[in-house]
Order: sequence, then structure tokens, then C-alpha cells
Amino acid sequence: MATDVIVRPAGARAVLLELDNLEQVAAWREAVAGLVAGSLLASPADVVPGARTLLLDGVDPAAVRRALAGLGTPAAVVDRPDAPPVEVPVVYDGADLAEVAQLWGVSEREVVARHTGTQFRVAFCGFAPGFPYLVGLDRQVPRRPTPRPSVPAGSVGLAGRYCGIYPTSSPGGWQLLGTTAVPLFDVSRDPPALLPPGSRVHFVETSGPSRPPAPARETAVSRTPAGPGSRTSAFPGPAPSTPRPPGSATDWSATPRRRRCSRPPSTVYGCARRRP
Repeated sequence: MATDVIVRPAGARAVLLELDNLEQVAAWREAVAGLVAGSLLASPADVVPGARTLLLDGVDPAAVRRALAGLGTPAAVVDRPDAPPVEVPVVYDGADLAEVAQLWGVSEREVVARHTGTQFRVAFCGFAPGFPYLVGLDRQVPRRPTPRPSVPAGSVGLAGRYCGIYPTSSPGGWQLLGTTAVPLFDVSRDPPALLPPGSRVHFVETSGPSRPPAPARETAVSRTPAGPGSRTSAFPGPAPSTPRPPGSATDWSATPRRRRCSRPPSTVYGCARRRP
């Protein structure tokens, strides 16, 4: 077994892989998917990436150790440009936009340009159902010295190396850039999380409503690719009639399962909890 991973038991039917960084988490997640695809490991009921961990739930720990024993260090994951990104419209009216501009030494418009010009990827989900931790920015910002007691739902913020979106109103100390009206978590949607781990995300500036309207109809997200370089719209619209195709995240639904699950294991149920 590779020396960059520590395998720990997590109850009778789960194991936790402890790693050094996000890149290793992504690489081991793909390695586990390869073992499942090759029938070398039964499909886990759930696969939950974190900042430095990978939880495999609903597995035989001894079987996992045997399967991993023959693996070396997996290769780094290469982004799949053919997987269309999810477009998230944002009104850049955040309370901390000016402060972020000052920290970066640029204008507020330049902050918006850099944010909308970055190709983000969801590294993992945490803190609350549907809360994505996105990576891709080449700059970091510190958390606020004093967290706010309430951050509005739909707030888009930065903290450290991450960009995040608050799915519901909650306390938080991220630097707020703007707001989006896109619902991030909907139990009537399959999968419920709009942005599961591995999703590619592109933020688009808009002058539309900065707060979600009262629900008058079902909203959903179309993820049908239109070819290389195409994008997926996250603007509210009618529910699609076709299932979600494989994206940048592993298509676990195509692998054999020991028990059926109505959602892919990469969704945020049981997500790694991190302070917002």
C-alpha cells in the first residue's frame, strides 16, 4: 500500500482514509472508483471526501484493506474539460467586496473579473447540506476576525483558499462577495445537492434578483451537455426530463452496488463538517 495514506476503521462498516491534501483526496477517490469499476471492491454505499480525508461508508473494512494493499500512489486527477460546468449567476453586492479588493490590492471590478474568470471545482461539501467548498482561485483571503451571527442564504464568500455558497441562513465568517438566487439543496431533486464533489462551477455576474423569490414552481438544473466547452445553466427553470449524466465527478451509478441507493454517494449526506 502507498505510504501517503493511513486507513482507519470508522465503525463496523466504514473506513476513513487520512491523506495530506485535497489533491491526494481527489486522486484516492478516483483510485477507489477504479477498484469498484474493475470489480476488485464492492461499491461503497457512500463516498465522502473532505479536506484531508476520504470516508468509505457501507463497506467491509477488511476487503478495503486488501483492495488497497496492491495499490501504489495514485496519479493526480486531471480535470475533464468535456464535462460542462454549472453556471451560477451572482449579484456582486457583497458586504466584503471592498475589503477583499483592498486585501488583493485591486479594484472591486477586478475582484469580480477574477472571480467570474476562474474555473472552480467542488473539492468537498461540509458544514451544511449543499454547502460546496470550491477551489481554483490563485489568491487567498483570511476569514473575518469576528463571524457574523447570520449570513443570508445564497451568499457567495471567500475564506482561505476556498470559495463557498451558503445554502441556508447561518452564522459564518467568510468574506462575502455577492449573492445568488440558485437553490443549492432541494430534497425533491435527484441528487439533492446542486454542486456535489467533483462538479465544475463557473460564476456569472448578473443584475437579477439577489435573493431567491418565494417558491412558486419547482426549480431544477439542466445538466445536458451541448458539446465540448458548453456550460450548464443553474438558472431556475422547469424540471428536466432526463437524468443527470456523468460529470467531472465519478459516475457511481454506473458501478455495481451491494445495495441500491437513490442518490450517488458523492452527495453531501454525511458530509465532512467544517466551520463556515
